[in-house]
Amino acid sequence: MTIALDRTATTDAPILDVLAERFSTRVFDPQATIDEDALASALEAARWAPSANNTQPWRFIVTRRGSEAFDAIYRSLRDFNKAWAGAASALVVAAAATTTEDGSPMHFAQYDTGQAVAHFTVQAHAAGLSTHQMGGFDRDAIRAAFDLPAAITPLTVIAVGALGSLDESSDEVRAREAAPRTRRAITESVLVNA
Repeated sequence: MTIALDRTATTDAPILDVLAERFSTRVFDPQATIDEDALASALEAARWAPSANNTQPWRFIVTRRGSEAFDAIYRSLRDFNKAWAGAASALVVAAAATTTEDGSPMHFAQYDTGQAVAHFTVQAHAAGLSTHQMGGFDRDAIRAAFDLPAAITPLTVIAVGALGSLDESSDEVRAREAAPRTRRAITESVLVNA
């Protein structure tokens, strides 16, 4: 029996289908290669994210399964992430340039990079790719593996690829994938709505 994933969010107000349907899976097809056109579109969407003073602080390390670069990122992951992320077709590090060329701090660099990653994940979903962002990785290992300067801060690793089958997943991954999607009420996030 094949287990199907329908993770469409139940929302309190209408939102775009691409947003309601996008979710962070831990189930990737280990045989699929990355759809290069879809990946290029996701990176292009990230490119057009807004940023303070158009500084565009985001930087990406894009690797494909089977490459030494992919393996370097994979080795930096924490154990639970290693249990499933190796099946992704690509691992992408999103990093932020946190200072300008003259050394001045870019106060909004991480915020702006987050917007670029959001654009990336929504476009990837719209193009048929699945994604999952991970904070559980060794930033120093990434910095060393890719010889990143101090001004570039790795923020997240994104697993990218074709959605896989739950049938091939561990019990722990299946349980997490089957858990209800929840968010706190918007009234708990909006501090003032005058």
